[in-house]
Amino acid sequence: MSRRTRIFLAVLIVYTLGTAWLLSRVTSDLDPRYRESAEESQIDMAQLLASQIEQDVVAGAMPLARLQAVIGTTLNRRFSAQVYNLHKTRVELRVTVTDRNGIVQYDSTGRDVGADFSGWRDVSLTLQGLYGARATRDVASDSRSTVLYVAAPVRWGDDIVGVVTVGKPVQSFGQFVADARERTIWVGIGSASFLLVFAFILSIWLIRPFGLVRDMWRWLRRQKSVSPGRVWRQSLLMLRAASHDVRDAVGGRQGMATQVEIMSHELKSPLSAIAAAAELMQDTDMPAAQRQHFLDNITRETQRIRHTVDRLMELSRLETLRVLDQVQDVDVQELLHEVVQTASLTAVPRQIKIDLIVSEGMVVEGDRFLLSRAVANLLANAIDFSPDGGDVQVRAKRVRHDVVIEVSDSGPGMPAYAVERVFDKFYSLPRPHSQRKSTGLGLSFVNEIAKLHGGSAQLRNREFANGEVRGACASLVLPARFVPTEPS
Repeated sequence: MSRRTRIFLAVLIVYTLGTAWLLSRVTSDLDPRYRESAEESQIDMAQLLASQIEQDVVAGAMPLARLQAVIGTTLNRRFSAQVYNLHKTRVELRVTVTDRNGIVQYDSTGRDVGADFSGWRDVSLTLQGLYGARATRDVASDSRSTVLYVAAPVRWGDDIVGVVTVGKPVQSFGQFVADARERTIWVGIGSASFLLVFAFILSIWLIRPFGLVRDMWRWLRRQKSVSPGRVWRQSLLMLRAASHDVRDAVGGRQGMATQVEIMSHELKSPLSAIAAAAELMQDTDMPAAQRQHFLDNITRETQRIRHTVDRLMELSRLETLRVLDQVQDVDVQELLHEVVQTASLTAVPRQIKIDLIVSEGMVVEGDRFLLSRAVANLLANAIDFSPDGGDVQVRAKRVRHDVVIEVSDSGPGMPAYAVERVFDKFYSLPRPHSQRKSTGLGLSFVNEIAKLHGGSAQLRNREFANGEVRGACASLVLPARFVPTEPS
């Protein structure tokens, strides 16, 4: 994985984690906010009931018959009220009244009359003239049975003669909390996704204004016939290329610095060789044979630099393309025959045999020149890594909707540390027969050509049942072009 890809993924992960953390904080804060809202309403209710009781207080005594009648009638009422997703049919309140000693004088449930509530927080604090409230479970092992109690003092003059407490099950408004939490999560995910897509589209627009529309229009104008499947596949290819533009924009500066550093390292060796040869040739007494040796060395290293620069320019051009300029139906058999015939010129001096296995009727759509360059690169690699007198096999086969071109050598295979890096720019392994490295751009070139054609490039060792490695196998996977058969 390249450094630019890692930077892009890191930014995406940070954005996702930040959004998840924000949603977590918001949703975790919903329950306390709903409880506060419910508690505020209960305070009003407790104060209202305390005021009603105070109207009947005589010499510090609290007649509760009128309160009992009102509460009993209220709790027995049946109604139908649709509050958003909650269908409410009865009043869910518990009312208790205690005297100045905290002894329960009235309980709407009838369970705790005569009980001592002076130890409960709501009663004890209210009897002291403070605000009292508590949340207590009716069933100790069930958190859903929690009831929120709010108390208000019953006064006679300046004295507190009792406490009225209003209780409400937390579960009654817990449905609102669950609904709000679910809505918040979905709205958050939707908003985050929309912002991510919007940022993606905006980045594409900033990097390549109207490029997608223009490229698609150019591609459509070149087609003799258009099918929905081909349009869909081409759209995906363009979107993938655009996403790479966004990725490169995120990590572009670091990526450029890395490429310059690698290229400088690659050019340093031939430049040093040229400089050393030129310095030694200043000796006027140097024999002619030695002078010719150094001249040949300068020529060879100069050609190496020029070849590296040319390949790098070609690769850069490919990386900026989203649409192929020249598209046609390419007969795979004919293409491979031409490439193998050309490659044989370099294979014959080392007595390397090239076997071609390909059947008729396989057609791909793309740029014939680029495809031939890609296969030629793979074949050149296979010849370089094969021993003198070895075998190279070129095979094309149909796998479902793809054409797979495989180029296998008979060399030592790839070391484990190189498997993940063979498609990196400037990465190269020494050739077994010469111990020299290439520019390290060939496989990157093949990879970019494969992507432009909606395919992929792969390289793996050829391992047999006994675990023995016998060479490497490079694969070029390309979407097959459907060719209708002529009616007989």
